[in-house]
Amino acid sequence: MSGESSHRMNRRVFVGTGAAALAAAAMPAWAQDGTTEMERSLSSSVQRNISSFRTLDWRPYFDSLRNGAVLVDLDSRALHFWSEDQSVYRLYPTSVPLSEDLTRRGRTEVIRKVEGPSWAPTPAMKLRNPEWPDFVGPGPDNPLGTHALYLSWQYYRIHGTHDTRKIGRRSSNGCVGLFNEHIAELYRLTNVGTQVLLI
Repeated sequence: MSGESSHRMNRRVFVGTGAAALAAAAMPAWAQDGTTEMERSLSSSVQRNISSFRTLDWRPYFDSLRNGAVLVDLDSRALHFWSEDQSVYRLYPTSVPLSEDLTRRGRTEVIRKVEGPSWAPTPAMKLRNPEWPDFVGPGPDNPLGTHALYLSWQYYRIHGTHDTRKIGRRSSNGCVGLFNEHIAELYRLTNVGTQVLLI
């Protein structure tokens, strides 16, 4: 191998190693310490999520924006909101259900809005996790975070979370979770009657 080609190869190795070290240093501490369970290869899931996390037009999904519209894309783990007058568009990262059997897709709507929600496990959750409490009041231990939008489907919510590690992951028992600051904003933007589509 000539001196010039050897120099090029060594530079490539150095640049590649340096980029990997920089990427690791840029990760949040909880992602570096090895205690966070990864669902699949980071290279495939992150690329797919980033490419899917983009602004969308409402027209392919809704006939109108009457009462505003929420689209939850479960694959890209993103929630889109459009106001009725089209003056407001928001895009938020979300958590989604742990598995396909906990996932529900289709059309529903917001039927109730609660600031400081309380939480109780569903009968199915209690069967799977009998050690869970029967009730948790509002506060930092509440799995619904600071705000909740109740949907017309029984037990399904769009809500906040105090555990920010859940956002961007398959981590819920069926609901869609947002950072508390995002659900607080969405709570202000939506109304009872806002249409919701989960795809």
